[in-house]
Amino acid sequence: MSESIKSDLVLNSDGSLYHINLSPGDLAETIMLVGDPGRVKLVSSFFDDIELEKHNREVHTITGSFNGKRMSVVSTGMGTDNIEIVINEIDALFNIDLETKEVKPDHTSLNLVRIGTSGGLQPDIPVRESFLISEYSIGLDGLAYFYKDEANFIDENMTQYFINYMNWDSDFPKPYAIKGSNHLLRIIGNDWRKGITLTAPGFYAPQGRELRLKLKDSTIIDRAQKFIYKNDSITNFEMETSALYFLSAMLGHNALTVCSVIANRVTKEFDPDYKSSMKILVKQVIERLSKA
Repeated sequence: MSESIKSDLVLNSDGSLYHINLSPGDLAETIMLVGDPGRVKLVSSFFDDIELEKHNREVHTITGSFNGKRMSVVSTGMGTDNIEIVINEIDALFNIDLETKEVKPDHTSLNLVRIGTSGGLQPDIPVRESFLISEYSIGLDGLAYFYKDEANFIDENMTQYFINYMNWDSDFPKPYAIKGSNHLLRIIGNDWRKGITLTAPGFYAPQGRELRLKLKDSTIIDRAQKFIYKNDSITNFEMETSALYFLSAMLGHNALTVCSVIANRVTKEFDPDYKSSMKILVKQVIERLSKA
């Protein structure tokens, strides 16, 4: 183990991971990720029993079981920066000995399913009980390029095609395309619409929203709506999936995002009852994961 890992893996006084405040054994190997800490209770309301609940900052964790299968739900907060912290520390719980800070000889592969909300980018995507699978994500956040050997995991052909098609501004972070888990897609996503998700590094300007500050590029949504790569179109905008997919691929985990569409950015529709739609989505994801 390099000295950098020994010094970079920060623990609390009780031996738990610094940000997520969790210790080995606290998490199941099937983990649902939500952005909103308040949504953790919604997910866990479907569990048959609860064995653990912990909080720290925006990270709220509950572990329990459903139909005999042990599961956890963890909130990450918003954005790829928060996802980067949470995924690295979750992986460390399973694959690094926290006492010796040595990588364990036997790797544990996790199933990580993000359940989120998003804005649709195609006019035929409804906003009521409309669920999308992110078969691919194109990250506009640049996170992948801070990691060594990133090219081994990025879909470079899709990345370059997107850059060329969008005439991507060189002042913006370089995009990267990454595929979700085929394993999880077979388990929970075969009957839901699939597409490419754009992961933005912000909610306003990076997603084409303008309040008092003017956009440098106000045409991103129009161009993205027309983007097609190998019969796949861009279906939605959100703020976490590219980092989740990239880090999970590098660390040897399965990851997939399922989003409830609560607004359509093209038709300007909004689902005022989106919490009801989210409840339906959560229940279906849990039921499908329990059979995996």
